[in-house]
Amino acid sequence: MPISAAQRAALITASALLLTAGTAGCSDGSRKTAPPASNGPTGLDRLAAQKLEWAPCLPPNEDEGGGPAPSPLPGGGSWECTYLSAPLDYAKPDGGTVDLALIRAKARDQSHRIGSLIFNFGGPGGSGVSGLPSFAGDFEGLRSRYDLVSFDPRGVGRSKPVECLSGPELDAYYALDFTPDDAAEQKTLSDAQARYAAACQKNSGTQLPYVGTENAARDMDLMRRVLGDSTFHYFGISYGTELGGVYAHLFPHNVGRAVFDAVVDPKAGVVGGGLGQARGFQLALDNFAQDCLNRGDQCVLPGSSVAEIERFITDLLASLDKKPIPGIGSRQLTETQATNGIAQSLYSKEFWPYLEQGLDEADGGNGALLLALSDSMNGRDQNGGYSNLQAANAAINCVDYKERYTLDQARAKLPEFRKASPVFGDYMGWGIASCAHWPVPGTWQHPDVSAPGSAPILVIGNTGDPATPYEGARSMVNALGPGVGVELTYKGQGHGAYNSGNACVKTTTDAYLLEGRVPKSGTVCR
Repeated sequence: MPISAAQRAALITASALLLTAGTAGCSDGSRKTAPPASNGPTGLDRLAAQKLEWAPCLPPNEDEGGGPAPSPLPGGGSWECTYLSAPLDYAKPDGGTVDLALIRAKARDQSHRIGSLIFNFGGPGGSGVSGLPSFAGDFEGLRSRYDLVSFDPRGVGRSKPVECLSGPELDAYYALDFTPDDAAEQKTLSDAQARYAAACQKNSGTQLPYVGTENAARDMDLMRRVLGDSTFHYFGISYGTELGGVYAHLFPHNVGRAVFDAVVDPKAGVVGGGLGQARGFQLALDNFAQDCLNRGDQCVLPGSSVAEIERFITDLLASLDKKPIPGIGSRQLTETQATNGIAQSLYSKEFWPYLEQGLDEADGGNGALLLALSDSMNGRDQNGGYSNLQAANAAINCVDYKERYTLDQARAKLPEFRKASPVFGDYMGWGIASCAHWPVPGTWQHPDVSAPGSAPILVIGNTGDPATPYEGARSMVNALGPGVGVELTYKGQGHGAYNSGNACVKTTTDAYLLEGRVPKSGTVCR
C-alpha cells in the first residue's frame, strides 16, 4: 500500500514533536526591499517599516522537504512568497539580521478582509512555507476573509536552516540503537549524539543561540507589523500552540483571534512531556489494536485481545533489536526505526491500515513499509536527501529547555516510562537525554504562557491525541489565565482536531475565527 506524496507531507509536517530523539517554497528572488538606513528609525521600528515584495513561489528546496510548486488556488489566484528581515538577536535590534521565508494566499473577499491569519503547523522544525499549501484545502473556508500566511521559522527550511549531518551520515545515525541494552551500546549512542551536536555546532554554531521559541514569537509580532495588521490572528497546531502561548505572554494586548489545536502542555517539562507522549502513543496503539480486533477476520495481526496484539508488537521489536531485517535497498529495518515508524502511523487514524500492513510484512521479514514510515518521520526523501526538520527540532528544543539529562539519568527513569508504555517507554525514556551534548544552554524549565489582558484564545484538545495528550489542553487553559483560554474538546482519534473531518469542531472554530463568536468553554464535540 504505497504512501502518496501528499500523505508523506502531512506526516512529516505533523510529527516532528516526537523526536527530541503538494507543497511550496519561496523563490530566492522574492526579496524584500530594505528600508533606508540613514537618518531614519532604528532597530525594530526600521525593520517594521520594510516593504515586502511578493513573487511567485518556487518548488521547496531539500531543507523544506522537496516537492512541486503549489497548485493554483481554488477559483484562480496563486501563492506568493517573499522574505522578511528580523533581528538575529532581539537584544541588539540594530545588529545582524536573519531572513525569514513567508508564503501567502490572499483573501478572496478583500472588502471584508479581517486581516492575516498566521499558521504554525508544529515540529518544532516544520516548514510553514511547504506546509500551508499541503493543507490549503482544509483552510480554504477561512480564506474568505483572511490572507492565509505561514513561514519557515528561523533555523527551518529557507530561513537560514540549521545544518548538522549529511544524508549518508543521517542514514547511519537513525539506524543506531536508541534503546541501549548494556554499557557498550550506551557508549555507542552517547558518542553518536556527541558527534551530532558537534556537527550542528560546526555547521550552524553562530545561529544556534537564537533559534528558540521566544525569538520565533517576536518574529511573529514583527511579521504582524510588516503585514499591516493591528492585531495578531493565529492558528497554531502542536508545537505551534506552545509558540502561540509564548506570543500571548509576550504580547497579550496584540492578540486578536487565536486557535491552539493539538495542545502542548506548557507545564510538563522534558520528563513530563516525554511521559505524556509515552502514555499518548500507548493509548493510540491500544485504540488501533481494538479497532483491528473489531474488524474480526479482516485484521491480519495475531492475537484475540489488545494485550496479545501488543505482545506480538513487543516481541517483533525485541527480535529486531537482536537482528534487523531487510528494508529498502541496502538499508535494514532496526528496532529503533520500527518503533519510529509505528509511532508515525499513529498520528492519524487514516494511517492505521499502513501500520497493520507494515507490522504484518515485518513479521514476514519485509521491513520496507515501516522503514518508509520512519523515513517520513525523519524527513528523508526516496533519494536519500533529508529536510532539516529534525536538525531544527533538536536545535529549537535544546535551546528552549534547560534540562540536560545524561543517559545514566535517563536509564534511572526507565521504570517510570515503561509503566507509562510497554511499547514506547524505553524509546521515550532514553529520549530525554537527547540534549546531553548540546553546545548551547537552554532557556527555561517550561515556557511562561500566562497572558493577562489577552483576547479569548480557543484551545482545542483531542481525547485520542497520541503526540499532544488531551490533558495538555486543560493545562494550557489554566496557564493562560482566567478569561483567556476557552476549552473545546473533541472526542476523537489522531493528532489534532480541526482537520479531523469532525463538523462540530470545524463549524465552531470557523464561527470564532470568521465571526468572532466565542464558544462556551467546556464545549464538547463528538
